[in-house]
Amino acid sequence: MRILLIGEYSNVHATLGQALKTLGHDVTVLSNGDFWKDYPRDINLERRPGKIGGLCYLWKVKRLLPQLRGYDVVQLINPMFLELKAERLFSIYRTLRRQNASMFLGGFGMDWYWINTCRTEKHLRYSDFNIGDTLRTDPCAMEEVADWCGTAKERLNRMIAEDCDGIICGLYEYWTCYSRHFKMKSTYIPFPIDCSHLPAITHTIPSRLKVFIGINKSRSAYKGTDIMLRETQSVVAENQEDMELTIAESVPFDQYQHLLDDSDVLLDQLYSYTPAMNALMAMSKGILCVGGGEPEHYEHLGEHRLHPIINVTPEDGSVRSAMEHLLRHKEDIPRLRQESQDYVKHHHDALRVAEAYLRFWHEKGRNR
Repeated sequence: MRILLIGEYSNVHATLGQALKTLGHDVTVLSNGDFWKDYPRDINLERRPGKIGGLCYLWKVKRLLPQLRGYDVVQLINPMFLELKAERLFSIYRTLRRQNASMFLGGFGMDWYWINTCRTEKHLRYSDFNIGDTLRTDPCAMEEVADWCGTAKERLNRMIAEDCDGIICGLYEYWTCYSRHFKMKSTYIPFPIDCSHLPAITHTIPSRLKVFIGINKSRSAYKGTDIMLRETQSVVAENQEDMELTIAESVPFDQYQHLLDDSDVLLDQLYSYTPAMNALMAMSKGILCVGGGEPEHYEHLGEHRLHPIINVTPEDGSVRSAMEHLLRHKEDIPRLRQESQDYVKHHHDALRVAEAYLRFWHEKGRNR
């Protein structure tokens, strides 16, 4: 198959693209590398700051469009799949639709269906937009509401979701939203992780627990890393001989990996039910994840044995309690390391994930 993957979130399309290439498919990944993270891509499409940068970017897109034809599958990372205003993306989407066989949308992150379903149905116990029956009204959440609801972004999201051939969700919670609206053409396929060169797991008990957290300043409050950082710093201050904390703030992917590799524990995403790419990458190396690991996501996967994620919730003190428990029970760490890697190999191996994509594309695509 000829496959075009447009856009990038946290290495999803780059990893999926490489797995599809390994399986013998002709794949092109077009992205900006997810900004400063600088993930690999086949066609580099970055936007420089300022008005002139915007005009140059639009010129590059228009120049590229005639070449983006004849693909069996085109998958968009998000309704906002290029660095352009939503108003401009309507016509670009229609051109891609006309020039190619099948179009698919990724439910991988922020969009109108995620925001609106969480806010109006409150079907999850907590999310980026509600805690129980209470809506989040902090500025970071309200900025996203204003950006997506009642705007061109909402109209674009709804148009693409209704028109495309299928919708693939990368987290359990995103699937719970899209499946409510598009039951017959939405699916949950776990995020892909390259499992071809995983390190051997260290089964020693660490004398000093090394904890790592990555901070994206613009997304810290939205993802809850500000709360996770504050509660963990409190535990570290009281246990300085037994625990240390490394903070990485908006660093490129390669540097981030290097900092992460020396850690025992990763703190990641307070409001999530499911581990995302950052957590999965760490778990594949035997690094423990403190983050989203709710029972619903394990149940949806049919996983009744491997539950290695140290689940935390937005309740006050949840992260603190989890870190204190780890300090008191460091003898559990070797087992959790092994289970973390086994979980990733079983559910997120990129080749297995790529095969699931191929089956879904074949089932729902127009060239089947």
